[in-house]
Amino acid sequence: MSEFKCHHCEESLQGKKYVQKDGANYCMTCFDSHCANICQECHKPIGADSKEVCYKEQFWHNTCFKCSKCSQPLATETFVAWDKNILCNKCATRDTFPKCKGCLKDIEEGDHNVEYKGTIWHKNCFVCTNCKDIIGTKNFFPKDEGFYCVTCYDALFTKYCMKCKKPITSGGVSYQDQPWHSECFVCVSCSKELSGQRFTAMDDQYFCVDCYKNYIAKKCAGCKNPITGFGKGANVVAHEQNSWHDYCFNCKTCSVNLANKHFVFHDEQVYCPDCAKNL
Repeated sequence: MSEFKCHHCEESLQGKKYVQKDGANYCMTCFDSHCANICQECHKPIGADSKEVCYKEQFWHNTCFKCSKCSQPLATETFVAWDKNILCNKCATRDTFPKCKGCLKDIEEGDHNVEYKGTIWHKNCFVCTNCKDIIGTKNFFPKDEGFYCVTCYDALFTKYCMKCKKPITSGGVSYQDQPWHSECFVCVSCSKELSGQRFTAMDDQYFCVDCYKNYIAKKCAGCKNPITGFGKGANVVAHEQNSWHDYCFNCKTCSVNLANKHFVFHDEQVYCPDCAKNL
């Protein structure tokens, strides 16, 4: 019969405590020094006299196997492995809670909250970007990266129509950096809406092309038609109290166009210098 001895130090194990591992027998000292598993928490050997917890080929002293968040002992409890951590059921549940965008803390079951486009806040953390008052579940306006209560949004961003002085909630017309409702930006004479139309401004009043031609525009001293400043008649020649379309500013005798040329004005008529010699 072979002698019953330690596989490592070969000392007799007769009448002594020993540990069997992988088919070999070890004295307590050799087992602790050379064969014991290393604890994942304290990094010390798990001796033969210690209780051991094994999970997925990793080992802990039973007293080291704790929740990584609250340190609750888990050797005899159910647990959850979450993101390389060991968690008790309570902490694991808490880690799955959404985070408040305002305070970055958990929004737990039963908390009052506000959700907008996939982002969530505690009700009391959802505040106006400007005045910091709690918006909660009241009406608000999102703008850029902020959220504004109705009062602050109205004061900071709402434009008011130059005519009716009421807020412009959508659309509208801007002329010379002044806002108008489309239905308020109209011809002062015929009330035709001017948005998207040609118009003329005079003394802070606005006229459609037809009303300007019929009631406001000066008449050309040549063709007697209105000088609107639009299209072919955009260029104007003025002399004393008279105005002409540039294409109507012609010599009374030879009809040569005198726009940007020397001319002679005689008896309410325009002449070129050569024709003026014969007057």
